[in-house]
Amino acid sequence: MSRIEDEFWRGKEYAFFSHKKCEAFPCHADGRGDNFNCLFCYCPLYILGSECGGTHKYMQNGVKDCSSCTIPHERDNYGYITSRFGDIAHKMLQG
Repeated sequence: MSRIEDEFWRGKEYAFFSHKKCEAFPCHADGRGDNFNCLFCYCPLYILGSECGGTHKYMQNGVKDCSSCTIPHERDNYGYITSRFGDIAHKMLQG
């Protein structure tokens, strides 16, 4: 992603949302407070498996456990996540 594209979304309302009245807020207790982004509550990168770029592990039953990952909840990662939409679409086409 170029620097110009990166700056386009910075400071925009659509790139950040913090739902402090949510029953699960914050779903990751890491002290972000006002910088906890709920926009990608269910991470769109999950489908990418081990290629998502986050910190995760696989449980014995094969389910991906992302509880230690905060990529979707960091204000500055909107650009990273949206830059992966092509990869997500490709993965979805593979079935």
